[in-house]
Amino acid sequence: MDRMFRVISFWTGIFAILFLVGDMYEMAILFFGQTGAFLALSYLKLSERAYIYIFGAYLTLFFVGFTYYSTFIMEIGGH
Repeated sequence: MDRMFRVISFWTGIFAILFLVGDMYEMAILFFGQTGAFLALSYLKLSERAYIYIFGAYLTLFFVGFTYYSTFIMEIGGH
C-alpha cells in the first residue's frame, strides 16, 4: 500500500508541474503540498488499514472542500 501512495505522489507531482506551466500558481502550490504529504506518508510503513483510513479521510476532505468551493466561491460563466 505504501507503493500506491508513491504512485499518487507521482501523479500529483505531474499535475503540479502542469499547473505551474499553465500559470495556475495557487493550484500548483496545493498539488506540490499534496505530493509532499503523500510521499512522506508512503515512507512511514503503516499498516494497510491505516493507509486506507488516511486515504478515506483525504477523499472526504477533498469532496467537502470541492463542494464548498463549487457552491459558494466559483463564479458561474468564467471570469
